[in-house]
Amino acid sequence: MNESHPLPLADWLLAMADDQLILAHRNSEWIGHAPILEEDIALANIAQDELGHAMVLYELHAALTGADPDALAFFRDTAAYRSAQFVEQPKGDWAFTMLRQYLFDAAEMALLTRLVDSAYAPLAQAAAKMRNEELYHYRHSSVWLQRLGRGTAESHQRTQAALDALWPLAGQLFAPLPGDALLVAAGVIPPAAAWQEAWEEVVRPFLIACNLTIPAQTAPPPADRARHSPHLAPLLAEMQQVARFDPEAAW
Repeated sequence: MNESHPLPLADWLLAMADDQLILAHRNSEWIGHAPILEEDIALANIAQDELGHAMVLYELHAALTGADPDALAFFRDTAAYRSAQFVEQPKGDWAFTMLRQYLFDAAEMALLTRLVDSAYAPLAQAAAKMRNEELYHYRHSSVWLQRLGRGTAESHQRTQAALDALWPLAGQLFAPLPGDALLVAAGVIPPAAAWQEAWEEVVRPFLIACNLTIPAQTAPPPADRARHSPHLAPLLAEMQQVARFDPEAAW
């Protein structure tokens, strides 16, 4: 890759990392509260992987900007985050969490599959490693969605309600960022439309096979990642509390 486009790439990496970090925190809220002990452990491991993926992306961002990854996570205010509203939503019930996890996992698999051929070697190498871990996440959420969608009347109703709430927000995961055109032209990232199309080719038939009805998209998803849901500020207040209590502390 010609590194004449470090700022667009840094902005893109920041958005992808923020999605991972915020979803990791949402999933960590289930620790001690999952429906069975095995899932308590499984979702904690998934949250840890997502946190690790966020760290990898923040470090790639740091290589371009010099920014400290810990400072990016713990000392930015709400307005400086670039997470999608899709990951900011409260964890809800188990059906909501698993439905969101499936949609996100499928999107990440579609992206990582294409990033392994990125013209920016550090990103391609990171994508190859993350894809191996993401495959487990994807299989896990897929199994749960089948169980919930095809299960009892209540599990189906809860899963359909989750899909109704999350589908209109999912498109923001693919919304192009300013500067993306330069990265696409340089072969660094895939076109957003192609990434989303690959995602829909997987998730639409799978959701239908789970006896779920995909909502009609009545309005475009939020396009501006600088505009957040009201749920992000309290999440950050909780997540950043310890670090901000004593910024000079050594752990």
